[in-house]
Amino acid sequence: MANFIDAHSHLQDERLKEHLDGVIAKAHEAGITKIVCCGTEEADWPEVKRITEKYSDLIIPSFGLHPWYIPKRSGEWLKNLENVLTQISSGVGEIGLDFALKDFDEEEQKKIFTEQLTLANKLERPVTIHCRQAWEALVDVLEEMGPLKYGGLVHSYSGASELIPRLRKFGLSFSFSGSITRSGNKKGRHALLAVPPENLLVETDSPDLSPVGIEGTNEPANLMMVVKTVAVLLGKSEEEIMQITSQNAMRIFGILE
Repeated sequence: MANFIDAHSHLQDERLKEHLDGVIAKAHEAGITKIVCCGTEEADWPEVKRITEKYSDLIIPSFGLHPWYIPKRSGEWLKNLENVLTQISSGVGEIGLDFALKDFDEEEQKKIFTEQLTLANKLERPVTIHCRQAWEALVDVLEEMGPLKYGGLVHSYSGASELIPRLRKFGLSFSFSGSITRSGNKKGRHALLAVPPENLLVETDSPDLSPVGIEGTNEPANLMMVVKTVAVLLGKSEEEIMQITSQNAMRIFGILE
């Protein structure tokens, strides 16, 4: 198979950064040919850029302001984001909505999310979306925006199966992480069955969300464990899932190459 793609990771995280050469080597050994690495705040965008330049054959970069880091943004954050996006071919993300936080401003989150979606359309970039306990708000924002011109994905999808067709109409696909390997994740597994093959992706969300059986820090080399579970749940071979998800990832991110 030509490609095997981890659709979402954070290789810039301190837990991976210190031994990143080894992480990359293990990913290559596992057959991973591309890893989408997502920045989350102004402070980590330079590191994502550096990693991309060092491992240019492997990394697909993406830059965004994650809802967790909204309070830390500078007054020039949107200008700074556009600058980094124009310096390097990259997606917009990780961006989104998170109403599970203890202290947050719903309208502020929606405004910042909308500004980044608008920038993605302007610069012709795909988006990577984070959503927790904000699914109706996500749909509301997308209804106001209209279909995303260059597509994107909802990473580590945790919404209801009924939301799949509602989100698909905006040009979104759905990525599943190590959380799908947990037998108790009934909601996630039910949602997986509702995703059309052409909208299915897999990811590790490294260094978090380790698959069952992996203790501690997660990394891209564990992607096959996600594939194995998805294959069993969908009644397909592992090779089919690898091919389908990688083709879908390249359809979304191939515009950047």
